[in-house]
Amino acid sequence: MELFEQHSNRFDEFSLQAAGWTLDYSKNRLDHGSLEALLALADQTGIEELREALFSGAPVNNTEQRPALHTALRSDSTEPLHVDGEDIRPQIQSAQTRIREICDQVHGRQWLGYSGKPITDVINIGIGGSFLGPRVVIQSLDPYKQDNIKIHFIANIDPGDLLVTLNKLNPETSLFIVASKSFGTQETTCNALQCREWIIAKGTPETSLSKHFLAITANIPKAVEFGINPENILPMWDWVGGRYSLWSAIGLPIALGIGFDNFEQLLAGAREMDQHFQQAPLESNMPVIMGLLGVWYQNFWDARSHGLLCYSYYLRSFVDHIQQLDMESNGKSITRLGTSLDYRSGSVIWGGEGCNGQHAYHQLLHQGNQHTPVDFIVALLSPHSELQEQHRILVANAFSQSQALMSGKSSDLICAELAAQGLEPTQIEALLPHKIIPGNRPNNTLLTRTLDPHSLGSLLALYEHKVFVQSVVWGINPFDQWGVELGKQLSDTLGDRLQDPEAPADQDSSTNGLIRLYHSTLDS
Repeated sequence: MELFEQHSNRFDEFSLQAAGWTLDYSKNRLDHGSLEALLALADQTGIEELREALFSGAPVNNTEQRPALHTALRSDSTEPLHVDGEDIRPQIQSAQTRIREICDQVHGRQWLGYSGKPITDVINIGIGGSFLGPRVVIQSLDPYKQDNIKIHFIANIDPGDLLVTLNKLNPETSLFIVASKSFGTQETTCNALQCREWIIAKGTPETSLSKHFLAITANIPKAVEFGINPENILPMWDWVGGRYSLWSAIGLPIALGIGFDNFEQLLAGAREMDQHFQQAPLESNMPVIMGLLGVWYQNFWDARSHGLLCYSYYLRSFVDHIQQLDMESNGKSITRLGTSLDYRSGSVIWGGEGCNGQHAYHQLLHQGNQHTPVDFIVALLSPHSELQEQHRILVANAFSQSQALMSGKSSDLICAELAAQGLEPTQIEALLPHKIIPGNRPNNTLLTRTLDPHSLGSLLALYEHKVFVQSVVWGINPFDQWGVELGKQLSDTLGDRLQDPEAPADQDSSTNGLIRLYHSTLDS
């Protein structure tokens, strides 16, 4: 509050606009001196040089010697961009052309199942970035959905995920998309095989499987062996990480769900944020400011987590996507040079949709004893014109929560309120410490006019670049995920042990005990 009292125009000094979004970061423990120090830190760690390396196709993923060119997927540049000596622009254009062709066929009711009926349901089988990115876009842009197509997702290896989805479907009008770079990801392969068996058991001839399956993969022979027509296979590239892949052919279910024109608007919104990130000075660069604020609180104020408070029902999966983007990218303890960090990197990302969170975890935000910075994400207008009054109440709740975190509630105000209620001084004294809300809790507010394909694209790109900025300051590679790979390797071994009751007990004592319990349960 003191900073606002000292500077009546603090909002103007600590807010900026880019790609259809306004960032109000005035409610942070930040003055011009600390901001200048953070900007100097970004400059010293080479943000401008590494930003250029990212966009130019340099191998910024140094542990795998790969570029990270998700930005090229939404670029409108015609300048050649080479990876391993080959210009990737034609590859990108070819994939987008094929996505449009598939959309035209499905939306035009020309893509027919084995019985001659048009497709009504598209089922995306994939996990990680092949699931979280497409799902958040499909849910966020529900007002833009195609009337004659429903999009479903099967990701989890849990049979419940599979069966609940299959029970909704008509096999004659279902089109499955298998999204797996290797066509060997355990969860995706297992689910795809079960869907294949299901659709055959329901009457689909094996010779007609190609009418009901598409693939997005780098392993064409395996997809063909599965029964997918080579013409129905779209590419995946090593220079696009899974958590950045919704802009690629992995976005096929998005285009099918909202229409290719809206998919292009999604790309255009991301492209506008890319251009802002590339061109804006550091002091007025939205991803840079947001990234540095995260560093500020984590490394200088001992914050352990960061909350995303989405005041939009349509953004209910946004946190899930950003969790993967942020925690899989920056959850590292080793620098790009292979040395151990002696400071914390990565943040626990959590949150949910407002106003629900106000009746759950906001209590900790207001009166907990830890610093938990949060982002409020708000669309000022509802896509439903007849419900603007209800939406006004939603926006008022977002603004009031942001204000309350900053201002709190003083002991003088509480004492006056309790006295007005007729409480005795001793009662007031007993209640006072419980009712004080300290305030001074940092938060950002991100505002856009309405949530549409363009604004959603720019929002997603904003968080991608924010994560990259933090990785640069922390000196880590945000584009690999070796911890994820270890879990996959161990899962294969333990799957064999669970399959064979006579398998040797060659794991640690805890794991051996858990395996015994599994087998004894099967036998009981």
